[in-house]
Amino acid sequence: MKKRILIIDDDPHTRMLLGLMLEGYDIAEAENGEKGLRAHRENPADLVITDIIMPDKEGIETIRELKQDWPELKIIAVSAGGYAEPKDYLELATLVGADDTIRKPVEPDELIGAVRKLIG
Repeated sequence: MKKRILIIDDDPHTRMLLGLMLEGYDIAEAENGEKGLRAHRENPADLVITDIIMPDKEGIETIRELKQDWPELKIIAVSAGGYAEPKDYLELATLVGADDTIRKPVEPDELIGAVRKLIG
């Protein structure tokens, strides 16, 4: 059975690219944290990849809620930054529960390596 990965990002182009990089996995998508939480409740993923800067429910809050309800869930946070440097957002993501972080633009080898390390 394929491992399920939920990609949460407000940019449809980014969701599509990440999904293409992860060929062979069962991919689900959501455009913000609120929809991502709902998607995970309805059909749980083995791994969540979430952007940090998003409308409606941003990534830090999304990671915190996911880890509160599913502490064993593996999460990768991705960010290109915003008002702060990407490393600042990614460090905060780690503090609230992200298992790994990747700076945008995401390189395929880095993403695939992180996913394999976390869920095989």
